[in-house]
Amino acid sequence: MKKLAGEAILLRAVDFGESDRIAHLLTPEFGRLTVIAKGARRSFRRFPGTLDVFNHLRIAGRPGRRGGMAFLEQAILISPFLSLRDHMGRFALAGYLVETLDRMAPENGSPAEARHLFEFALSALRTIEKTQPDRRLRLLVELRALDALGLCPELRRCVRCGRPPAARAGFLVADGGVVCAQHALEVGAAALPVHLGTLRALQQALELDWDRLQRLALGRQALAEAESLLFRFHRFHVGLELRSETLLEESLRGDSLTPRAPRVDTPPLQGRPAGWPNT
Repeated sequence: MKKLAGEAILLRAVDFGESDRIAHLLTPEFGRLTVIAKGARRSFRRFPGTLDVFNHLRIAGRPGRRGGMAFLEQAILISPFLSLRDHMGRFALAGYLVETLDRMAPENGSPAEARHLFEFALSALRTIEKTQPDRRLRLLVELRALDALGLCPELRRCVRCGRPPAARAGFLVADGGVVCAQHALEVGAAALPVHLGTLRALQQALELDWDRLQRLALGRQALAEAESLLFRFHRFHVGLELRSETLLEESLRGDSLTPRAPRVDTPPLQGRPAGWPNT
């Protein structure tokens, strides 16, 4: 690893020993990076209150010995994202985002992928900072995060046959995307029912910039369907419930759009997926 110098977003930091801190960073050069800041809890010159979650930093450091953790020698604050800290909903959604990135962002990825992921994280935090969070924004941030991580679900064509679904569709989490009606019936309850309008809205959400994304039409039914499939898709890849999920659910409990999608599938009726949408 070359000498550390550039920008970073702090994803997580924990105390270590008597005066050190271990920080998990997202950087545009290396992707996710774990560093140790020696004496960070005592040195206000090198780390003047900068090692806090969400902080956008300019960092300097050096590689670790024999492939060990790199040493963070200085962190200068670029932006603290203060508005994320004075509103429960914004704090919870930003926390969910950075925990997802901390769990799933690759270490030592390609420079192009690292840069793309860093720019996504920065733009997402800026959007959350100036927005009133609701279930719709949570869904859009979750989808865009999966896309930035290279885990975007296939929304246009059946992952089994490659044909665009007509009239009816299902979503197969383990296969990573949409399935046509024929293949959905073959796999039964494993395919989550979803309307084509929901899939089109999700595809639009991947193509619009953040400003226009706020105006994306997403009705009650589409939101419920999208939440159901993204919840399962996210959990499939993360493998566990994130610690930030409980706080996020509590902060969005008053959102009148829809309750969070149920976590347990309804048994199928008469050999077809439960809740299969009508034409």
